[in-house]
Amino acid sequence: MLKENITQHIKEALRNKDILRLSVLRMLLSAMNNKSIEKRTRLAKSGSVAADLEKLSELSDEEILEVIRSEGKKRHDAIEGFSKGGRTDLAEKESQELKILGEYLPKELSDEEIEKTIQEVVAGLGDVTQKDFGRIMSEVVKKIKAQASGDRVSAAVKKIFG
Repeated sequence: MLKENITQHIKEALRNKDILRLSVLRMLLSAMNNKSIEKRTRLAKSGSVAADLEKLSELSDEEILEVIRSEGKKRHDAIEGFSKGGRTDLAEKESQELKILGEYLPKELSDEEIEKTIQEVVAGLGDVTQKDFGRIMSEVVKKIKAQASGDRVSAAVKKIFG
C-alpha cells in the first residue's frame, strides 16, 4: 500500500514538474528496490523456491518504513555535516529532502509517551538494572515500532536509568 502511494506521488510530481520531490521519491523507490533485491538474495540462499522468490521478496509497509527512516537518517547526518562545514545551501536542500521523506513516516511520539512506554516495559520485565539496557531497548523499540528514532529511545532510557 505504501509503495503504491509513493509510486502515485512520483506520477503527480512528474505532472507538477516538482523536480525536488520527484528526485527524492525516485531515490526512495530505488532504495526500496535495492532492499527488495537484498531480501530476494537472502531468500534464494536459504533455498526458497524460485517461483516464490518474487512474491516473498516484496517489501512490507514496515520494511518500507525502515528504508524511509534509513534515508531520513542519511539526510539528517548530511545536514549536520554541511552545517558544520558552512554549506548552508546544501544543508537546506537536505532539509527539504528530509521534510519530504518525513511525510511518509508515522507521527513521532512525544518524549512523555516514550518515557511512559519505557516504564510499562520495565514494569513488565520486573527487576531491571543498568545491565539490562539492551533488553529494555529491544522491547521498547518493538513496542513503539516506527514512532520514534532509536536515538530518542536510547536517550530516554539513559535518562530514566542515568
